[in-house]
Amino acid sequence: MHRVKALAYNGLCTFEFGIATELFALPRPEFPSWYSFETVALEPDIRATGGLKIQAEGTLESLADANTIILPGWRDPAERPPEVLLHALRNAHQNGTRLFSICSGVFILAAAGLLNGKRATTHWRYTGALQARFPEIRVQPDVLYVQDGSILTSAGSAAGIDASLHLIRQDHGAAVANAVARRLVLPPHREGGQAQFIPPSTPRTGTPIAALMDWARANLHRPLTLQTLAEQAAMSERTFQRRFRAEAGMAPMAWLQRERLFHAQTLLETTQAPLAEIAHVSGYDSLDTFRIAFKRSLGTSPAAYRARFGQARRAG
Repeated sequence: MHRVKALAYNGLCTFEFGIATELFALPRPEFPSWYSFETVALEPDIRATGGLKIQAEGTLESLADANTIILPGWRDPAERPPEVLLHALRNAHQNGTRLFSICSGVFILAAAGLLNGKRATTHWRYTGALQARFPEIRVQPDVLYVQDGSILTSAGSAAGIDASLHLIRQDHGAAVANAVARRLVLPPHREGGQAQFIPPSTPRTGTPIAALMDWARANLHRPLTLQTLAEQAAMSERTFQRRFRAEAGMAPMAWLQRERLFHAQTLLETTQAPLAEIAHVSGYDSLDTFRIAFKRSLGTSPAAYRARFGQARRAG
């Protein structure tokens, strides 16, 4: 069972900690091999924002056997975390533990020297300070989350939910991550590279863009072009691109590529259809094109993805 440990400290950011517990601590018996969760105390007396008192059973020593460590914010970006915590994180990282910071929690990783030469992000209020204090970090100032190797950093607060779903998708596949998102009443996925200032990625029901999205999802097997989408929405290409980006937070063709991959992931997880057939019905003009796009986006091949998340594996 994948062991997730979340840090608790005096002045704990309550919302960020709530994200960690909702996504990883909440029992989900419908999914086999779900996470085990433990709260790890940095200090003996922990009071969170809002006057809550946290009683954590875990100690810093228990970080040694974690598979994922979550840093739900930090009480003051200008305060250097205790060396005992930084040492524990360095050891964990060296042993292959995945590290995940939400919002200002990135300053803990930065102080430990674990982000030098890596891409990272945080809340837009803190990106300037992060870059100024730690110039070795390749700060990405306007994205929702960034994964560089085994370290994931997310922007402010709610972006931590997107990043958490990203990790669940890596560990359990798209179908499970989408089910968790539905339980949270959230869109199934927002790409980490999306800007921090965007509207929800699912337009309001009944709008021309929402109708166009439904039509496109039903026609992914077709060679859809920007012109085709604009004509279906009864708009000029220029107006369509502007309206689509305003409502969806991303360019039409980027959205279409994402939907093609979502469809392919679902088929890989739930059917035994040949890869060439999946490529075709998902809208790729060849199996090679499909494999290249899949590998670029998900970091693995379609065959390896099916082996990890397919029905046959889950049934076993």
